[in-house]
Amino acid sequence: MNTLLEKCISLKKSSVRLGSLGTEDKNISLRIVADFLKIYEPVILKANAIDIENAKREGMKESLIDRLRLTSERIDSMVEGIEKVISLKDPVWNSHEVWTLENGITVSKMSVPLGVISIIYESRPNVTIDAFTLAIKSGNAILLRGSSSAINSNKALVKAVKAGLETGPVSSDIIELVEDTDRKLVGELLNMTEYLDLVIPRGGAGLIKYVTENARVPSIETGVGNCHIFVDETANQENALDIIENAKIQRPGVCNSCETVLIHKNIADKFLPLLVKRIGDRVELRGCSESCKISEVKKADELDWETEYLDYILAVKIVDSNDMAIDHINRYGSKHSEAILTNDLGNTKKFQRMVDAAAVYVNASTRFTDGGAMGFGAEMGISTQKIHARGPMGLNELVTIKYVMDGNGQIRE
Repeated sequence: MNTLLEKCISLKKSSVRLGSLGTEDKNISLRIVADFLKIYEPVILKANAIDIENAKREGMKESLIDRLRLTSERIDSMVEGIEKVISLKDPVWNSHEVWTLENGITVSKMSVPLGVISIIYESRPNVTIDAFTLAIKSGNAILLRGSSSAINSNKALVKAVKAGLETGPVSSDIIELVEDTDRKLVGELLNMTEYLDLVIPRGGAGLIKYVTENARVPSIETGVGNCHIFVDETANQENALDIIENAKIQRPGVCNSCETVLIHKNIADKFLPLLVKRIGDRVELRGCSESCKISEVKKADELDWETEYLDYILAVKIVDSNDMAIDHINRYGSKHSEAILTNDLGNTKKFQRMVDAAAVYVNASTRFTDGGAMGFGAEMGISTQKIHARGPMGLNELVTIKYVMDGNGQIRE
C-alpha cells in the first residue's frame, strides 16, 4: 500500500471497526505500543540522529533542531503521555443528554468518533505519538504527514507503533504515515473529502495559512503563537523576571513561548534594565523607542510586534495602561496564550475578560498551554479558532455528536 489514495481508503475502512471498540481493547493496545516504543528506542534514536545531522547540514537554527531532537528522556515522556491518556475517560459513546418527546420517542445525544483525522505537522516527531495516542483512544483512524526534516524519525516511530498494534486487539491499519515528502501530496490530501473527516495543520504560519485556505476537508486552525506577557505596575518584579525567563528561554522554538513583553510605563525605568541584566546575554531584545531610551536594546519595527520568532529574540514595548496592553495584544496576538503579571484584582479581571485568546494566564508562564501540562495527556495541537475546539485539542475535541432515537412504532402525521 503505497499511494495516498490507498492509505486513505484503508483508513476509512479500519475506522468503522475502531469506532465500535470498547475502552479495554483500546487501552490494551496503547499499553502495548508504550512498551514497543521502549523496545524500539535504539532504532528510533538512530533514525532521529540522521534527521538531526541533516538539519544541521542544512543550517536549521538551534531552537528548531531542539524541537526535532529525540532523547531517551523524551521517549519516556511519550510513554508517560500514553499512560496518562489510558487513565482518562473514554470520550466515545457518552450520553450528554437524554429526553423523551411527547410522542414517546427517546432522544439520546451521544458522542462518537469523527472517523479519519489527518494531521500535517512540521519537525516535531513527538507529535507522531501524541496524534496516534489521542486518535486511537477517541476511536479515530489517523493519517500522519510530517515534514521532510523528521521523516526518518517518523518512519521509525510508526514502525514501532504498528509492531505493537499487530500483537493487540486493534488493527495496525488504523495508522498510516505519508512517507513521500513531495509537497504536492498535501494539496491532494486536502481534497480527500470522501475519506478524511478532519485535517489539522500543526506548524508555522505558512503551513496553517495554506491548509486553511486550500482544504476542502474540514480543518482546524492551530499553532501559531505570538504570545505576550504584560508586566503591570503592581507586579512582583522578581517573580516577573523568573516568569519571563522561563517563557522565553526554556524552549524558544515552541508555540507557547513568549515573543513580546509589555511593560507598564510607571515601572519601565526600573524593570527594563533588570530584564536586560537577567536575559540580555542570551536573548536579543528589540524595543520600542521608549525602551531604547532606557536600555541598550535594538530598535524594533512594526514587523516585530506581529512576529512569532521561535528563537532567542524578544520584543519589548512600554505601554501607558492596562487598556493599552490589552489593545496591543488583541491587535497583534495570534489568540494563543497571553499573560498578565499583576497584584491588582481589577486589572486581572479586565485582562481575563477582554483579551481574545485560547489561554489567559495570571502570574504564570505561558509555557503551560500544552496538552500534557494541562492534564490531557497529549494534544493534537492548540486551536486558535473559536468553532468546535479552542485551546489544547485533547480527547473530548476529537469526537462529534450522534442523536440516537429509540421508538416503538411512531410515525409522523
